[in-house]
This record gives sequence, structure tokens and C-alpha cells, in this order.
Amino acid sequence: NHTTVVEFVLLGLANSRHLEIILFLFLGLAYFLILLGNISVITITLTNNSLQTPMYYFLRNFALLEITFTSAFLPSTLYSLLTERKTISLPGCFLQMLVFSCLGACTFFHMAVMSLDRYVAICHPLHYTAIMSSRLCLQLILSCWALSFLSIFPPTIMTVQLPFCGPNVMNHFYCDISLLLELSCTDTGFIEELIFIILILILPGTLIVTAVSYGCIIVTILQTPSSAGRRKAFSTCSAHLMVVTMFYSTCIYRYIRPEQRGGQDSDKILSLFFSVLTQTLNPYIYSLRNRQVKQALKERILKFS
Repeated sequence: NHTTVVEFVLLGLANSRHLEIILFLFLGLAYFLILLGNISVITITLTNNSLQTPMYYFLRNFALLEITFTSAFLPSTLYSLLTERKTISLPGCFLQMLVFSCLGACTFFHMAVMSLDRYVAICHPLHYTAIMSSRLCLQLILSCWALSFLSIFPPTIMTVQLPFCGPNVMNHFYCDISLLLELSCTDTGFIEELIFIILILILPGTLIVTAVSYGCIIVTILQTPSSAGRRKAFSTCSAHLMVVTMFYSTCIYRYIRPEQRGGQDSDKILSLFFSVLTQTLNPYIYSLRNRQVKQALKERILKFS
């Protein structure tokens, strides 16, 4: 009843029309590659009988998660770059914030689960099929979604119920919860502290699981007698760690630094890194570089041709 703002203005990524067109082409290509790579992963792992293992089950779900995560904000960003329309309605902004935050949190949990899967496969190969049963895989996936929803939903609902009396301008290209809190015309200290605690639990918590898993994997690789096997394993792990490092470092600096409130141009660049660049690389780093996936993709292309 106290809300006077009916829409928010997203300043977007650029001030000049020329730069907006360049960014539209760049982000349009990135979105196309995200969709192409992840749809290819889902299709190949579903239709190939040799890829019905826990690793590809997690990769398939991760690909679906990435499609929905980027689709929460990239189409509207592309539309605003093309049409110069900068406004978004209150319900649309709140929905985008909820979906983006929930799926972003789920990405962290999912990366931790995939690192655990690789740890079991490499460090305990003889017990892999017994440990990573189909039931456990399903439970892990459902836990990722449940934990992300339960952690993000309370502060999001509290933010939605805040009064917004103006101003209504956000220096960003999607509805960010920290910027929404700045625009509220009431005290938001409790919500900010709650969000900070949740982020501390999710980001460093899942990072520790991922780092320990890859640390054990590297120790096991070093004990491998074959030098060719070590080089191949290190090549795969280094690519995974590059994406993980980029994703976590940008997210932690964006949301857990002391001056947590955003709104600077540097925040938009950081957001582009973890929400677009890493999502573009993920299907090619995690899946399409895999020998079995490449072979299955090659067979599928030959079949259609």
C-alpha cells in the first residue's frame, strides 16, 4: 500500500547507441553459444547409451541449470540493448531477482556436487558405481535445488514486501537484490545482514568442498605412473579450476566485499564475468572437451549428414 514506484529503470551496460549495438552482438553470440553448447550436452548425454553414468547425469542437469539461469536475464538485456527500453515492471523485477538468485545459488551447490563426483570417480574408482547410485545422484540434485530455494527465498520475499517510494534507477543490467535494498525507503539492515550470512555459508562453504575435492584429485593424479595419463588429467583439472576460480572470485568480490552495496560500473563488469562469460565456457570446458562426448557428437553429426 505504501509503494509508489510502479517500475524500475535499468541503466544497462552502455551509454552510447554505438556501444549498445556492439554489446548486443557480443551478448547475442554468447547466449547463442550457451544455448547451443548446453542443448548439445543434454541431447548427446540423453541419446547415447554409453553416457548413462552419474558424471553425465550431473553434467546434463548442470546444462539445464545454465540454460535457465542465463535465460532469467539475458533475453531482457538483449531486448533493452536493441530497443533502448530501460524500464522493467515491479513484478517483473522481483521475479527476475528471485529466479536469478535461486539459480545462481543452485550453481554453486551443483559445482560442489560435480567436484565430489569427480573425487569419487578418480580417488575411489572401484567403489564409484556402488557409491554414486542413481538414487544418491537424484538425492544430490534435489538437495541442490532445495538448499538454494530455502536459502534464497526468505530474504527475497522480505525484499519484495519493502516499500519503494523513489528513486527507481538501478545502475545495472538486471534486478540485483543489493541495489533493490538501496532503493527501498525503509531500514533494510536486517535483510542485508541475513543475505550476508547466507552468502558466507554458500560461497565459501561450497568453495571449500570444491577445493578439497580437486586437491585430493591432484594428489591422486600425481601418484599415477603414466606421464601421459598425468598430463591428460592435469589438462582437464586445470581447465575446470580455471572456470571455478573465475566464477568464485568474481562472485565473492561482488557480493562479500566489505562495501557490499553495488551500483558502480565495475560491478556490472564483474557480473558479466560470472553470469555470461563463465556460462559460455562451462559446456565446452566440462563436457564438450570430453573424449566420450566428442566421439558421441561426431557419431551424431555423421548420422545426420
